[in-house]
Amino acid sequence: MAETPGAVLGRVISIWRYPVKSMLGEELDAVEVTEHGLLGDRAYALIDAETGKVASAKNPRRWPTLFDFKAVLAEPVSQGSSPPPARITLPSGEVLTTDAEEIESRLSEAVGRPVRLARSAFEGATAEGYWPDHEWLPQPDEQFEFPLPAGGLFDGATVHLVTTRSLDRLRAAAPESRFDVRRFRPNFVIDPTGAADTFAEDGWIGQTLQVGGVLLRIDRPTPRCVMTTLAQGDLPKDSTVLRTAVRENGGNVGVYATVIRHGLVKIGDTIGVP
Repeated sequence: MAETPGAVLGRVISIWRYPVKSMLGEELDAVEVTEHGLLGDRAYALIDAETGKVASAKNPRRWPTLFDFKAVLAEPVSQGSSPPPARITLPSGEVLTTDAEEIESRLSEAVGRPVRLARSAFEGATAEGYWPDHEWLPQPDEQFEFPLPAGGLFDGATVHLVTTRSLDRLRAAAPESRFDVRRFRPNFVIDPTGAADTFAEDGWIGQTLQVGGVLLRIDRPTPRCVMTTLAQGDLPKDSTVLRTAVRENGGNVGVYATVIRHGLVKIGDTIGVP
């Protein structure tokens, strides 16, 4: 159902960027958003030297440790220029930058497989995923391959939003689990208006909304996968996270969006109907 023009639907309470695909990322106070998404988001990715596929935590059988790495941009990023180097913290605590001469050999050693470092999107990029062996999944214990959208190193779309309402709904359904926003890897976390117990962002699908100075077309729900269940930082491995998403909302948490007008988004900005 379309909202009334001028209606405020919520506010931005956190902003996240992931400079290296499938590694932990960084929280920001403000960010420039272009037609290709947040500046510096998924600027880099690891490529399996054996298969040529993009490394993804969606397949923890092949890439079990990617969430033990953290990446932040080493310098401010500006529109129209190449991304600055990313600073990668390895599981050992050692820090490398993506412009280091030995970066590929050091990353290969750290992940346990020969890898190359992609510094931009490339045509025909694909990655692999894996559905765990749980009877409540439609394709248990199955590996799959999927193409990345043209022009980027994203799995599904250039921008991803999640609301606090959705996380609260999941927490209420499974209070023994930790539905931390980090499990869902959004770009923008939105605190919606109103008090209805629902997956609020699902109602925005099909609409064009303004977030700060940016216009986003909300395209479709975000289907969740094994990544939500993996350990990261102080979050333990927990299959109940995905099970609850499947039970409560068909496995969808959050929405994917396309950038219609680029601009700046800051913490505290409203999201609403232009």
